[in-house]
Amino acid sequence: MKKRGRECLLIAVFFTSCCAAAGDLTYVSEFYSKVPQKLSTYSWYGNVRLLLFKVPQDTVFVQWLFTGSRGAGATCANTTVTVHIRAGAPPVINPLETQFSENAAFSLAHNFTLMLGSAGPNMTFFNLTNPAVGDWFIAAHLPKDDGKIEPKGFSSSCSYFFQPQMFVRRVIDMPVLEPGVPLQQTVSSPDKPAVLKVFIPAYTAELTLRLGGCRMENSTADSCPLVLTLGSAALTRTSPKTVNCSGQAECPARLHSPPWESWVRITVESLNSNLSISFQITAALTAGCKPKSGGLFGDFFSKFSGVNGTGLFSNATSNATLPVNSLLNSTPSGDSCLRSQPVFKEDVDVVSVRFALINGPNISISSQAPTLISLNLNSGADSGGTLVLDLRLNQTSLTHGNATVVVCVSAGSPVLTLNESQSCTTAFSQGYSLRMNGTSPEAALHIPFPETALWYLTLHTVCPAHASECGKVSGTVLASSLLSACVNDCGTYGECRLLRSYGYLYAACTCKAGQRGWSCTDASEAQSYARQMLAALLLTLSNLMFIPPIVVAVYRYYIVEASVYLFTMFFSTFYHACDQPGVTVMCIMDYDTLQYCDFLGSVSSIWVTILCMARVKDIFKYMLFMLGTLVIAMSMQLDRRGMWNMLGPCLCAGLAMIAAWVYRGVQRRQCYPTTWKRWMFFLLPGIVSAVIGISLYVFAQTDENYLYTHSAWHILVASSVVFLLPPREKHKKPWGWSQEAICGYQICKNETEELYTVP
Repeated sequence: MKKRGRECLLIAVFFTSCCAAAGDLTYVSEFYSKVPQKLSTYSWYGNVRLLLFKVPQDTVFVQWLFTGSRGAGATCANTTVTVHIRAGAPPVINPLETQFSENAAFSLAHNFTLMLGSAGPNMTFFNLTNPAVGDWFIAAHLPKDDGKIEPKGFSSSCSYFFQPQMFVRRVIDMPVLEPGVPLQQTVSSPDKPAVLKVFIPAYTAELTLRLGGCRMENSTADSCPLVLTLGSAALTRTSPKTVNCSGQAECPARLHSPPWESWVRITVESLNSNLSISFQITAALTAGCKPKSGGLFGDFFSKFSGVNGTGLFSNATSNATLPVNSLLNSTPSGDSCLRSQPVFKEDVDVVSVRFALINGPNISISSQAPTLISLNLNSGADSGGTLVLDLRLNQTSLTHGNATVVVCVSAGSPVLTLNESQSCTTAFSQGYSLRMNGTSPEAALHIPFPETALWYLTLHTVCPAHASECGKVSGTVLASSLLSACVNDCGTYGECRLLRSYGYLYAACTCKAGQRGWSCTDASEAQSYARQMLAALLLTLSNLMFIPPIVVAVYRYYIVEASVYLFTMFFSTFYHACDQPGVTVMCIMDYDTLQYCDFLGSVSSIWVTILCMARVKDIFKYMLFMLGTLVIAMSMQLDRRGMWNMLGPCLCAGLAMIAAWVYRGVQRRQCYPTTWKRWMFFLLPGIVSAVIGISLYVFAQTDENYLYTHSAWHILVASSVVFLLPPREKHKKPWGWSQEAICGYQICKNETEELYTVP
């Protein structure tokens, strides 16, 4: 009822605020919600609940409502929920404080925590003015996983839930500021700002705004008590630019390297709540360097002869077919101050894209003009991987030994002026810098979850400040760029997994053998080779303890039971040989098949052992063997790690055994089994061994002690079978070497020792 009441209140707020007017702008409200998500403790990125919201165009205010709740059980303890939020791509997080790879370039996402206690659901609001439009990702998870391994259904943990909801306030008639055309606006109060937008075409170097002509109450003002804000909030390392125009009759504001081919938000707010202020605002765009153009087609079709029928470039690793200068201005002249080289984008797989230069992998660089390469990651599906960039300077091609190649990688807009001291920063984005020279000719960059945008790679050759004669410096750089699901497939000790949140796909690494980190490169807690070998030997060789049960079963003429134990020993041995986290791995068949057979054999062994102890007639025993095994196989297919897969057969077989023993005891008018020796030396040790083994399996296993506790489980369960198997039936002789077997080629025909000679 509380939830329904909250939803009704939200709907009421939505309808009352829809289409309300503020000044000359028309505002509308929208409401978005996700269903509650069950949270998990964190051990890798796959434990995160990732949710995607799309902020519409011309949104001026957004409010998220984050609701955390917990179950009502007695085991539900107080805990915290960590929430990460980021625009343009999934959040890059590091809850375990692990080390990233050496070439990783990232900034951690904005985060905060929700406290979940006994007081009920925690509802937290998160407000943002002038948010960036497009995709916003929210990730939530519980604290670090304690490493405890519990069968499904035996876990005492509580269920915790997280639900995000988004309220949007947007303008449907936002004015457009045309460059060079003054626009008159009025601000009446701080809660009714003037909101405008201006479009930035490609190759724009600077946006200049001038705010002036302020009038208050129909009189000219000497200054403008206004605050001018440029840009949208994206919760990144750079924030929108704010200019306080108080005390200025004319207020200028400049943006260097604004984002190309996008809208820039302009917000003007009043510092005086009592007066209505009118003003005039003008925008001017400064065009930057543009590459030389050869006309509508130029030599485009003549150079496209290097493309084969499949769309791939037949000479992708050499520039013999397509010269370096074919699609690139090698000698800037006149007004040309920028080199641009076309890039071929090839979709390889899910969250996997390859970028290739049309005229080969070599990029010609010069000190006279920067070289610009664009990487199109505008598709929403391109933000779920890792952008990998590898550069190598051709040292022999560099005409000046002391020159340095400065590289800047940025999103939205490039940095076209690079030197020794220039930072790789644009108007609203902090880029990543790389340097190469004769002593350090290689550079690499790995950007996890790159934001959805046009990315730019700028290369420029500069000379050191102390160089007296530098002149024109040129050279070539071998470049390789791709969007990979995981860097190097997470290495030897990791596995790259494709994840999905609704319709959005992304990838992450799950690490093994103690390796940690985003790409499984943090070896601070890695297992040594000796420990990996110890784990492999313990978990596999401990299954040899099933040899004594097999021998005892055969000796007592329990052939079917011995076959089940042999099946269990074989598949458990090779399943654990394949299940090792490190390099000590041997898989004789598919991992899933080995796991299924191991689980099936383990539960079937328990089933046949308890039924054998019941000592029912053979026809009923074998019928129950077959029927139970089929039911167990079905349940394993439905839920392999379910609690009832083991508990169900144990209870059913145990009830059948108890019923058979009670029936015999009533018939014979004495306790069954009849001898105290059977109870003291066989049943009691077997039951104790089985109970200890099951207790270790259910309650004591953790990631750290798994090799010891699970090996002990193998030994204890196998030992219990030796004690629990009933004695041989009296009318059957043991399988062994008899006197008749060594007297010649004779075989017993029946128990009366009637023999026949094998011809």
